[in-house]
Amino acid sequence: MINVLIVDDQTIVRAGFAALLAAQDDITVIGEAGDGREAVALAEHRRPDVVVMDIRMPGMDGIEATRRILALPGSENVRVLVLTTFDVDEYVYEALAVGASGFLLKDATADELVSAVRVVARGDSLLAPQVTGRLIREFTKQRRNRPQAPSELSTLTARETEVLVLIAGGLSNGEIAQRLFVSEHTVKTHVARVFTKLGLRDRAQAVMLAYESGVVVPGESGS
Repeated sequence: MINVLIVDDQTIVRAGFAALLAAQDDITVIGEAGDGREAVALAEHRRPDVVVMDIRMPGMDGIEATRRILALPGSENVRVLVLTTFDVDEYVYEALAVGASGFLLKDATADELVSAVRVVARGDSLLAPQVTGRLIREFTKQRRNRPQAPSELSTLTARETEVLVLIAGGLSNGEIAQRLFVSEHTVKTHVARVFTKLGLRDRAQAVMLAYESGVVVPGESGS
């Protein structure tokens, strides 16, 4: 079962998400929070697998709540799915930077929300396709004066670097396997090594690092 915590300052929205997700055979809603501070407290005590997190809330917003939840002891496997009303949101980049596993627009369909929870629960990233390109361009522009690429990148083998580039291109393990003519098991091994060497939680952080470090630039992400 996937244990989900829902965080949104609108009661009706929380109730709708809770009813939708609780109706799934593989998902249990273990709590609802109306603000970031309450979300942190509930996450600490109930240990969700996935937190469905609104970004814009009074008091503690979703970014700070995400930061604090992912800093809790034993939170290594917690995944945060950020919800945003706007297809270009200045906070989306920051949410990913503090460790969110992906984001979804609030006008997504019911099936898209359920699928998104399952995607991040299994450790994959989810970047809403409507905004990924614009998001990449925006944070690349904001980080033109970024520091040098982290030294850990030099520890990657040529094949591991290739896998990182393909992850940044949005390819799944199966798609990477087809591209590189190797087994999916081999790809999983490479991905695990990339994450370990670079200290990454999931694919969302891999995408961020690849673009910020200049390993990948917009338009060259495995296409």
